[in-house]
Amino acid sequence: MSRVLVTGASGFIGWHCLEPLRRRGFEVHAVSRRGDEEPVDGVTWHRADLLDREQVPGIVEAVRATHLLHLAWYVTPGGLINARENFDWTEASLQLVRAFQESGGTRIVAAGSAYEYDWRYGYCHEQLTPLAPDTAYGACKRALGELIGSFAQISGVSSAWPRIFFLYGPREHPDRLVSSVIRNVLAQAPAPCSHGEQIRDYLHVQDAADAVVAALDSDLQGPVNVGSGRPIALKTLVGAVGEQLDRPELIQLGAIPARANDAPLVVADVSLLSEALGWSPRYSLDEGLADTIAWWSERATAKATA
Repeated sequence: MSRVLVTGASGFIGWHCLEPLRRRGFEVHAVSRRGDEEPVDGVTWHRADLLDREQVPGIVEAVRATHLLHLAWYVTPGGLINARENFDWTEASLQLVRAFQESGGTRIVAAGSAYEYDWRYGYCHEQLTPLAPDTAYGACKRALGELIGSFAQISGVSSAWPRIFFLYGPREHPDRLVSSVIRNVLAQAPAPCSHGEQIRDYLHVQDAADAVVAALDSDLQGPVNVGSGRPIALKTLVGAVGEQLDRPELIQLGAIPARANDAPLVVADVSLLSEALGWSPRYSLDEGLADTIAWWSERATAKATA
């Protein structure tokens, strides 16, 4: 049986990878820094801080995994794109990858990002679109992806680098776009947004997790986009939340400024993902938003009755 070590396993994407990994027959070992995760059938939890250089060799040796799914990173909204922690995670990730290979591991999949691309092109293709990140987050992800690819070549392991685009869904940070709008509208409060003309590529997190796990359980090499491949204006996305909750008037477009130099269009080409892995999204936008609204609604109800 293949054994996988999952970092960031209690996070937004990582949590949604656990069940697909089990369905594919992996023995799942999950790493988290907190140590208070809710139990998941068939998942063995390990507590470790991957930014602590002293802890990494121990956790890798304890598990001795055949596969590494590395999703841990600094992801706090607002400060993410230019946080100094991006550099810390680049260094820590390289140490993890080397320790994994030295312990006998053979397959590495680590999370890249749409932020690696030159967004002036709008349309993002793995082989055609230049990489020219304009944030520390994007620069660190690009550098790490290239370093892991080079390390894999000289060390005899295989690696894939899913570049993940924009996500929404259950367990998302409450301050991210879709979650914040849902939470406000559920509370019958205005949901301030920018003008919403920006066109993006949004995917339900479970679809993204399924794609990442499919990449891990394959021989695909190098970068692969993980997105919907379907452009959507942000005003349409948040408007759909208002419509599903029957409070469209609470969506306040133009109430807050858009980011300076915000790209008008960022969309993934997902041909490689579809053709190489046979992947396609399970959730339509309406289904995905309904699932996300139900998750936040349950939590709002539980909080109100606690």
